[in-house]
Amino acid sequence: MTNPRTGAQILVDQLLIQEVKDIFCVPGESYLAVLDALHDAKVNVTICRQEAGAGFMADAVGRLTGRPGIVFVTRGPGSTNGSHAVHVAKQDSIPLIMFVGQIERGMREREAFQEVDYRAAFGPIAKWATEIDDAARIPEIIARAFHVAMSGRPGPVVIALPEDMLVDEVSVADAAHVAPVEQHPGPDQMAALAARLAAAKAPIAIIGGTRWSEQARADFMAFAERFQLPVAVSFRRQPLFSPDHPCFAGDLGIAANPKLVQRIKEADLVLAVNARLSEMPSQSYTLLDIPGDGERLVHVHPDMNELNRVYASKLAINASPVAFSAALAALPAPKGLDRTALTTAAHESYIGWSENPGPSPGDLHMGLIVQWLRSHLPADAIITNGAGNYASWVHRFYRFRAYGTQLAPTSGSMGYGLPSAVGAKRAFPERVVISVNGDGCFMMNGQEFATAVQYDLPVIVLIVDNGMYGTIRMHQEREYPGRVSGTQLVNPDFAAYARAFGGHGETVRTTAEFAPAFERAKASGKPAILHLFLDPEAITTSSTLTAIRTAAFKAQAGG
Repeated sequence: MTNPRTGAQILVDQLLIQEVKDIFCVPGESYLAVLDALHDAKVNVTICRQEAGAGFMADAVGRLTGRPGIVFVTRGPGSTNGSHAVHVAKQDSIPLIMFVGQIERGMREREAFQEVDYRAAFGPIAKWATEIDDAARIPEIIARAFHVAMSGRPGPVVIALPEDMLVDEVSVADAAHVAPVEQHPGPDQMAALAARLAAAKAPIAIIGGTRWSEQARADFMAFAERFQLPVAVSFRRQPLFSPDHPCFAGDLGIAANPKLVQRIKEADLVLAVNARLSEMPSQSYTLLDIPGDGERLVHVHPDMNELNRVYASKLAINASPVAFSAALAALPAPKGLDRTALTTAAHESYIGWSENPGPSPGDLHMGLIVQWLRSHLPADAIITNGAGNYASWVHRFYRFRAYGTQLAPTSGSMGYGLPSAVGAKRAFPERVVISVNGDGCFMMNGQEFATAVQYDLPVIVLIVDNGMYGTIRMHQEREYPGRVSGTQLVNPDFAAYARAFGGHGETVRTTAEFAPAFERAKASGKPAILHLFLDPEAITTSSTLTAIRTAAFKAQAGG
């Protein structure tokens, strides 16, 4: 299309060419022209209550589809609120594009109303931050933004839109649909990998990151089975490998299975595929020597800047997980290979770690509740969470059996669970979506429950209430035992909160009360909140506040 159009109309046309189906926003006068252009567009526009929530909804779409989630925010405070989601998308390698309304071009550098230099503000936390001065360049820049967001290591792009530019009329051709650039492994590299795998006595693979597909997942599982290779998934990347597969060894997260950690430390070959092995999965950078361990590490990543960035590897392969997993099919398994004992031990260790919750203080046992969910939810149910110790029960005891079923920030950001659930349900209304939140985490973006009600999105929200910022309290008791400061919370009646918005709400105080309350919430057909009261002593899946405090006092005393 080359007939004269306003910048706003050109922008919306480019989004449609890129097959954008959902846009999340908090409206602002700085991009009124875009809102008008969206009026007749065939796209779902979700009006949100705060920009961080809108950004997390877009992030959810990016995680689930592999194409950029789209969020529009207004200038100044709208953009700084939205920066929360930009940072999460950067650390989690999620394709996201945040469009920011901007002051008129002629007013710049006068500190006009809500003026921000977006290149300077977002440069460190976005993959690319730019501003469009000329409406004729919109197709070019939007196409580039999609390419940058999806290719290599995916991430967020921030684009500022001066409001006067949006009403300029120009004639310009549309850009073409953009697909991510695939990186393929070389035959010499695959041959070297095959030799390394054949020679290894105790190898293990760690897979993570984004840019996977269901086919890549299936290809990698078939490879692992053929090579009898134990496979662990990185922090909050659990759907990348079936937990029922005989080669599955567990997940590398916070408070990971100690036997899995030891297995990796003792491995003579570590195949890291699309995993950055950052602080959490690397157990604070203790699994591999930095920068050494190149002899036993084979690192595969689609972004060459991630290879040898932290860990030196003598076999570093610049390839996407899709292309790499497809290439694995051509590798012949060594004759006479028998690592059955290795894979069996790794898988049995995972089963033992994830199967028996053990005792827990109080009348409500989160481990048993999560186990009930895993046996009653459909395999493609989407589970979301933010940050906090409450999430450890989900990671340890739930089994993510299908691809694309976990929305959880590897950046450890609070406030993610509820809005990401709303975004997931908006984009995939046919799927069951469960959001698990701590009391502190929920209140970061609890206003987005109103968005769920407004669009009739029946997500089921679990709020695990222990009356404190539990993770910080745990660290506090370990470092400063008995000196509670800044971590206590007084919470509202969350069930009444749900009903006030027009949703379904119930209070759950015992394990036995959970299942019938969940079924009633599901049957209501409404967005629902189940307010779960957890004993503050139940601070982790395997310890209590008292035990942590006692150990800290003992250490201080030199005992």
